[in-house]
Amino acid sequence: MLLSSLGTSIANVGLPTFAEAFGASFQAVQWVVLAYLLAITTLIVSVGRLGDITGRRRLLLAGIFLFTMASVLCGVAPTLWLLIAARAAQGLGAGIMMALTMAFVGETVSKAKTGRAMGLLGTMSAIGTALGPSLGGVLIAGLGWRAIFLVKVPLGILALLLAYRYLPDDRQQPKTSAADRGRFDKLGTLLLALTLAAYALAMTMGRGSFGPLNLALLLAAAFGAGLFVLAEARAASPLIRLAMFRDPMLSAGFAMSALVSTVLMATLVVGPFYLSRALGLDAALVGVVLSVGPIVVALTGIPAGGIVDRFGAQRMTVAGLIGIAAGSFSLSMLPATFGVPGYVASLVVITVGYAMFQTANNTAVMTDISPDRRGVISGMLNLSRNLGLITGASAMGAVFALASATTDITTARPEAVATGMRITFAVAAILIVVALAIAVGSRALATRPR
Repeated sequence: MLLSSLGTSIANVGLPTFAEAFGASFQAVQWVVLAYLLAITTLIVSVGRLGDITGRRRLLLAGIFLFTMASVLCGVAPTLWLLIAARAAQGLGAGIMMALTMAFVGETVSKAKTGRAMGLLGTMSAIGTALGPSLGGVLIAGLGWRAIFLVKVPLGILALLLAYRYLPDDRQQPKTSAADRGRFDKLGTLLLALTLAAYALAMTMGRGSFGPLNLALLLAAAFGAGLFVLAEARAASPLIRLAMFRDPMLSAGFAMSALVSTVLMATLVVGPFYLSRALGLDAALVGVVLSVGPIVVALTGIPAGGIVDRFGAQRMTVAGLIGIAAGSFSLSMLPATFGVPGYVASLVVITVGYAMFQTANNTAVMTDISPDRRGVISGMLNLSRNLGLITGASAMGAVFALASATTDITTARPEAVATGMRITFAVAAILIVVALAIAVGSRALATRPR
């Protein structure tokens, strides 16, 4: 989990260096980040299902090996397009690691300690996210851009040795397993991958402007989603069993994860502009303030897991959402005179609530899942989070630009940026209220007598 999250955040800081090293435009080097995210987003459910069928241990070992080898290729890539291709392979390895790591919790940890295990995974993810920009900056300054990829090679080898030594062997499949292996849903996998790729590209291309190409991709994604539902309804062994969405707790868990991730992305999209344009901080101080969020998540993840184990996942899911809503509401009313302390205080409330929600929601979704579905459910949980982050980057960025009433946010007046920030977080707070309604409603449906 640490490796896959580090792979997401460490490359962002190198974009200006890539552009200079390869003599390429910003739009071209952006694909170094985009290829990684697209590979994870489009294939994470499929690799989770493949792990359920073929054995999670062997697929996880293969994923770590692929990630490590792809890191070597990234580090020695002579051209930009070879680097982008290697990053896509690295993203596939990261998707396998993300989906199956969470699925293994059900096999290696007792039910009473599931919350703590989920909290530890959340902590590792936050450490990787927080460490990426600072570690990447140091490595680029001292050793050059290739070092940000090669540093993951020894870490990958260590992860491979630890997984090989300590993860439990795959359980023996029944004699019908050969038939099951042959029934991997190839059509469903292809349709889902194409649909998710179209949606992700619709939300990320154009650098903030939503043009005809974005609309065409969004329509293609909607059409693909319809075809996928039809294919799954007819498949003998579907990638995703549509009947599972009748479980209100499971459906609510996915929906809440997407909504919360959308709001979390607002802090990463809006925060830098507010801190630099409205509060006048330089780039170094902006980086320090933005690192507060991941550091808080890293420090509170494991304690949050213990609280979830003690008081129950459903109750703590609601508590976490209330924390995120309170932080968002405070930012929506924050006067600029409160400065950095006011912003940081609200950010801490949001991130503590997020750590509690993430741990509790993951625990609620992954508990009591049958062993043969853990991989695909874990994949869908990670997918809902990724889709929320992608949607948040586009939608919350658009809300911020619209609320700031300016065509170029980089030259907007401080007052306009502050207004944009407040309106964006007012929208964020409304989204969390919707998530709270889903949490309460799903609990009522789950406890209603049949």
